[in-house]
Order: sequence, then C-alpha cells, then structure tokens
Amino acid sequence: MGLIGDEQKHFVLVHGACHGAWCWFKLKPLLEAAGHRVSASGTNTQMIQHVVTLSDYTKPLLEFMTAIPPEEKVVLVGHSLGGMNIALAMEKCPEKVSVGVFLAAFMPDYERSRAEAWMDTEFLPYNAEDESEMSMFFGPKFMSSTLYQLCSDEVIIAENQFTKGGYGYVKRIYVICDEDKAIKKGFQQWMIDNNLVDDVKELKDVDHMAMLCDSNQLNVCLLDIAQAYA
Repeated sequence: MGLIGDEQKHFVLVHGACHGAWCWFKLKPLLEAAGHRVSASGTNTQMIQHVVTLSDYTKPLLEFMTAIPPEEKVVLVGHSLGGMNIALAMEKCPEKVSVGVFLAAFMPDYERSRAEAWMDTEFLPYNAEDESEMSMFFGPKFMSSTLYQLCSDEVIIAENQFTKGGYGYVKRIYVICDEDKAIKKGFQQWMIDNNLVDDVKELKDVDHMAMLCDSNQLNVCLLDIAQAYA
C-alpha cells in the first residue's frame, strides 16, 4: 500500500508502561515503506523521583508536539498506558492532531465522572501541599473483575482536566485487540461505550502487544484510519 491519496502522513507512536520507542521496531518500517513519516516517543531523562504526574511523564511528547510546525497535523497513536499520554497531548495541542488512535489503550472521558465504575479503587492526594496532584490505587475487586492483574497497584494520574475544546476536539479511534489479556476486551469495550469515539477497529487473533504480535495487521489498520480521518 502506497501513499494515502498521494499525501504523506506523519505517524507519532507512543509506547505504554515498561516499554520504549523500541517496541515499534516492526511497525515503523512498514509505515515508512508505505511512504509515511514515523516518529516514536522519546526518552524521559528526568530522575524517576521527579516524575510524579502525567504531565511530568508526558513531557518529552509534549515538547515534541510543541515543536511541530503550526501547519502540520499528526496521526497520534497511543498504546496501553500511552493512551493517557496522547490524551494529554490532544488536550494541549488539539490543532496539531488530525486523529488520536487508542491502541488497546486507556482512554479518559472528558464529559463525566465514572466513580461508581471504579468500585474499590481509591483516589488520594499524592502531594500534601497540592491536592490537585492525585494518585490512583486499584482495589482488588476492580482488578479482579474489571481490569487485570498487575505487579504494582499504584498508578499516578494527571492533575489535568480533559476538556471538550482540547482532548474532546480531536477525532478519536479505538483499536481493540481481541486476545488482549492485559487490558481485556470487556474493559476496552466499557471505555468505548462510555466515550464518544468516531470509529472502532478490531484486530483479530492479536494480544496486547499488537505492534509485535501482528505488525502487518496493525499497519493496514493504521493506514486505513489515516486515509479516513487524517
């Protein structure tokens, strides 16, 4: 498959937790072979003790997005926890994103609170001096019945509010991985049902690491999304 409508697209790939730009090594050359530009999210050089919020964790991506020329728009792809990073980038730079693709990823809801669905998950202040910095502790009921088993049950979330004019302004596509045992298909569907998305794609016989499991199928999916929405 060649260029989409004879136009080169810029795909920005954002990895999930415990991974890095290296995880896209199978997908990146496929997109480039189709004539497109591909950037993978970079390294955060801050000490881990200084990375306490989603904004801190997303800083390299936000700096990258800020440097994009005003006339350029990217196809922003976030995998797993990377969904939170691209959501923040969409919130901060909505005019620079043609479409946000959530690949088996966490997808926040900018319209309403879903506190009842989090069951025994606890949201507590992370910083006693600034109550806007929050931490999230997955409860055992939530983990066992809705999400998945984790090595650690503490996840730092953002102090930022997602808005209709920022994150909600950008077209959003969700890509389901049907054999995902990390963020299970049921939870992926729950996020889709409770968010306004422009389209839903499903990868068949693919586990959580779609870019490594079946990079060819993911490549075709992303090219189709770019053709339709970018």
